[in-house]
Amino acid sequence: MKEKVQEVLDKIRPSLQADGGDVELVDVSEQGIVKVRLTGACKGCPMSQMTLKNGIERLLLKEIPAIKGVEPAE
Repeated sequence: MKEKVQEVLDKIRPSLQADGGDVELVDVSEQGIVKVRLTGACKGCPMSQMTLKNGIERLLLKEIPAIKGVEPAE
């Protein structure tokens, strides 16, 4: 499942990179929770939580039914 998640993140990546940021896949749990780390300009952006939930999580839930949610990695 990790490979599928990476493929979806690769679709989102150009949009994030256009704003000077990026996303890094950290882990996919057996329960379907994806942990990602926002990097670059996204790391400290006040909109990062919105990017995480409304962008990354929404697309992952749509494309991979087994995914239950997305959380930021510590």
